[in-house]
Amino acid sequence: MSDYNDLHREIRTLLKEKKAIMLAHNYQRDEIQEIADITGDSLGLSQAAAESDADVVLFCGVHFMAESASILCPEKTVLLPRLDAGCPMADMISAEQLRLEKEKRPGVPVVAYVNTTAAVKALSDICFTSANAVRVVDSVDADEVYLIPDKNLSHYVARSAKKKIEWWDGYCPTHERLTPEEVVQAKERYPNALFVCHPECRPDVVELADHICSTSGMYRFAKETEARTIIVGTEMGILYRMKKENPGKRFILPSRSLICPNMKLITLEDVLRVLRNMEGVVKVKEEIRLPARRALDRMLAVPRD
Repeated sequence: MSDYNDLHREIRTLLKEKKAIMLAHNYQRDEIQEIADITGDSLGLSQAAAESDADVVLFCGVHFMAESASILCPEKTVLLPRLDAGCPMADMISAEQLRLEKEKRPGVPVVAYVNTTAAVKALSDICFTSANAVRVVDSVDADEVYLIPDKNLSHYVARSAKKKIEWWDGYCPTHERLTPEEVVQAKERYPNALFVCHPECRPDVVELADHICSTSGMYRFAKETEARTIIVGTEMGILYRMKKENPGKRFILPSRSLICPNMKLITLEDVLRVLRNMEGVVKVKEEIRLPARRALDRMLAVPRD
């Protein structure tokens, strides 16, 4: 315990000395979330970074998230403790692949999930999150749109959006692993539980959900529902804050496979190392940053419900 306390103390001291803010995604290790200044989803964290007066943004997440922080606050130094922490779904479509898809669909707007690389965002017309996907798609001034990169989230959007939608055949390996059989078994074990799931899950899993929402939506749902037991269909890291905020409720993972190895790469030792040495800098080039920023700004300009 003393080693942990020493790490904790030294990290907090360095954050203060470097005028840095530490951000942690909802799927990070418990001990990373515990020490962070702010926890949240990828876009919310980048927006928090832009609004802070910090000079340094220490982003505990994966690479595209650090890129988003660099896009929104280019004047700050963005550090990613593990540069090898990537997102398999974001890596399923490259800028070159998107160029080819755009050539096949001249004039069709590209609507990109924030879980994409900066280079892909730069070629897109507007971005969206899992929380505002339908609203953003409906805001586009076109009868047809092309969604990238997640087929499952796109399928979910197509159920409600008032557009003709085509999509890229990507997916999140972690959410894709959850099967309807596992959900049914969990519901049978806990008959009074409600099942909440992320729209990155497979359509046959989404069909079983009592509520479908983003990670930020899951925190709200957990607080507001009268259910005492909740089956959670997303990455296991979300349970840290859910349990902390709702001590009287029980949270069940329907599958042991709901773990993202990339999200679990960063350790407290990594955080300390990059703060000491100011390494792991992520900086998006201006020729990519500016068009990528336009796609994000267009999303942020869409009125909320």
